[in-house]
Amino acid sequence: MRTIVFGGSGFLGSYVVDALVDRGHDVVIFDRTPSPYRPDLPFVRGDILDRAEVAKAVDGCQVVYNLAGAANVELSVSHPTEFLEVNIIGNANVLEAARQSKVERFVYASSAYALSNRGAFYGTSKRASEKVIELYQQHYGLDYTILRYGSVYGARADTSNRIYRLLHQALTEGKLVFPGDGTEEREYIHAADAAGLSVDVLADWGRNETFILTGLERFSYRKLLFMIAEILDGEIDVRLDGGEYKGHYTMTPYHFHPTLGKKLVRNPSIDFGQGLLDCIETLHASLHQAEEVVVCHDDGDA
Repeated sequence: MRTIVFGGSGFLGSYVVDALVDRGHDVVIFDRTPSPYRPDLPFVRGDILDRAEVAKAVDGCQVVYNLAGAANVELSVSHPTEFLEVNIIGNANVLEAARQSKVERFVYASSAYALSNRGAFYGTSKRASEKVIELYQQHYGLDYTILRYGSVYGARADTSNRIYRLLHQALTEGKLVFPGDGTEEREYIHAADAAGLSVDVLADWGRNETFILTGLERFSYRKLLFMIAEILDGEIDVRLDGGEYKGHYTMTPYHFHPTLGKKLVRNPSIDFGQGLLDCIETLHASLHQAEEVVVCHDDGDA
């Protein structure tokens, strides 16, 4: 099937693109920047806020994935209008294009925060978009699958990802500083596992369903920080500030709402410790390469 992935150049989107290609899909990437991982695939440079660009890109596709949008809880507090516009209006543009093109399935990247009173404007934008998607199915018959991603990590992550920021701080500053008290827990899922499940749901059992995609093991931030320190031979200064982890949840993002989601798990899945080690090795190699470029530049050789 011809499948377009909005946000296909990004962290999670790039893994989803790979999973789709592996399953035989004819994939098109729509993003603001080209994919550094799949230069072999058709690419459309555009913005989901441009309705005409979106409609033109969706035309002729059978499946639409919308993984584009703003995804940082803290930034949503300081940039509320940007988050609401991109995540709600932008998604509505993609949704309408999918309706007009009569696509077979619309797959939306939501968040565990969609059923939470936390998550600031980010969580609210995801919750609103879910409701709009459900209405499109009720009124127009557009079949969908909503995926509520939890704490996703992987070697391709960037500064918007919490684990990436922790690993970067550990490798560049020799310390790990966390604003909470360390009791906050997450169920981490590797992006490759999340991507595989994101394609599995295209089966008939995933039609007009909402799924929660998180890992199998629960890790407290305290355990995570000391795990990173141990992997790096204990030469990392770990500090828990003990304050409120503003905008985030402690044990669970969920608050009571009438709409429920089914949790999907992958078996076999990537072990968290090994996945974390892969992230560290990738980031370390990237930082080391950057240092070499700077040294060469200083010597006048580049």
